[in-house]
Amino acid sequence: MDDQIKKIITAGMEHLTSTPGVCEAEVFASVNAILTSRINYTSHLPCNGLEEPKSTQTQGVGLRLVFKGEDGLKVGFGQETGSFTMDAIESAYRKALEGAVHDPDFQGLPAPSAEGRVLWNYHDEKVLTLSDADLVSLGWKAIHAALEECERSPLLGKHTPHELGLILGGDVTVIQEEMAIASTRLGPVQDDTSTIIFTSLTSMIEKTNSKGSGWSVGTHLDDWSGEAGSMAVRRALQSAGGKEIESGIYPVILAPQAVADIANNILIPSLRLDMFYAGNSTYQGKLGERVTSELLTVYDNGSKKGLAGSKGITCEGLPTGKTELITNGRLSGLLSNDYETRRMLRDEKAQDKLGVDPRAWQKALVPRNGFRFGPGGGRNHASLPSIAPTNVVIEGINGTTLDELLRKVGRGIYVGRIWYTYPINGLKAGDFTATIVGDSYLIEDGKISDPLKPNTVRINDTIHSVLNHLLGIENRQTGVVLWAADEVIYAPHLALSQLRMSKIAEFVESL
Repeated sequence: MDDQIKKIITAGMEHLTSTPGVCEAEVFASVNAILTSRINYTSHLPCNGLEEPKSTQTQGVGLRLVFKGEDGLKVGFGQETGSFTMDAIESAYRKALEGAVHDPDFQGLPAPSAEGRVLWNYHDEKVLTLSDADLVSLGWKAIHAALEECERSPLLGKHTPHELGLILGGDVTVIQEEMAIASTRLGPVQDDTSTIIFTSLTSMIEKTNSKGSGWSVGTHLDDWSGEAGSMAVRRALQSAGGKEIESGIYPVILAPQAVADIANNILIPSLRLDMFYAGNSTYQGKLGERVTSELLTVYDNGSKKGLAGSKGITCEGLPTGKTELITNGRLSGLLSNDYETRRMLRDEKAQDKLGVDPRAWQKALVPRNGFRFGPGGGRNHASLPSIAPTNVVIEGINGTTLDELLRKVGRGIYVGRIWYTYPINGLKAGDFTATIVGDSYLIEDGKISDPLKPNTVRINDTIHSVLNHLLGIENRQTGVVLWAADEVIYAPHLALSQLRMSKIAEFVESL
């Protein structure tokens, strides 16, 4: 952590706590860099292969201040981007003062947690000091892995790579995060540094009209490889000659990316305490009740070393940790931050919203997920803490192998990759739709069979049906980072006895 950040926070706190009218003060500072190696390789068209290696950096301070005036307490937020100086502190102070309002639900700044911090020094110094040349080499490493996979294909006996028409697109992204926080309630400066490397690639082969995807996620440079490139090409080669299916209800296996996409867009939003407060969760009033198959367990763990989304502390200065969300099918806890936990504990209608007395269930509402994540990653000094997951882990009792799950399904569909997953009829209803876009196959006699033609079938079902018709859960998880998602989801394959699918109609223009 840069000493300059700690110094400005310390100086800022001394200044603010001696300022007339300020009765509570919080100073948050962050420096974030997002480094991107953008890939756009085409084997049959002139290209550079690696396009637009770039970096974006943000830094600044954010102040949350409680003012005492003649008409009572008011809370205000102000931020200043670009520098760590007392002028920046003063500018942010004026903005906080000007925008201060009375908030009847605000019960003060976060106080120290009964839990202790457990994660320290978990970042990779090599990632923090990554050079421009190193960033470019990561992109080329993924491209070379893709080309080597293509060269191993039997298709090269009949066609040259130029004739195959290989297209590889996507990004290798590196995120460097540094933050520090201090407040009148938390005491001295606390700081945290984290690093993430993730890759997301899509491969298309024009000769066979097929495509596939590949991804990887981690925290340390030495553990990173170009495997996502070979994965994307391998899946594109396997997807050639895709078949269509009719609308119907099918036994299915959801691959990790599909599980993660449904979790990110449908399940996790309903496991946030603020959604319960607003009455918008699909599990409204069911805390402590069985809501899914007893096979399923879901938890968020922000303090486990080695998981890519882990942090030492939240952006409220509180320890991260493990929050049980669904335990053997029962709704056992919710994601929260300090503001939402304290608001729910004082809400006269809390028992109706949760289904239990929140004071008896405080262990299920611990604020371990108050973060200020910015677009594309990093901790954003210019925003207030909201609720965000870290590492969402999905697992099950009596986990088994993928081969065993295939045998259980027998005849059905393997759903590899979906997108455009969103709730219909509102989040509370639990209904959702998603389009199957690739890496998917028919299952025959308990084995992967012919590929499914991309973009020809859509999932139309409910989260309640999906998670209550589990046949089995794989005994291993794969880390998945989704587009614009804050969290990393560690998802297994899920086998379902039924999933409703609708064929996407083809519109052919009449001549």
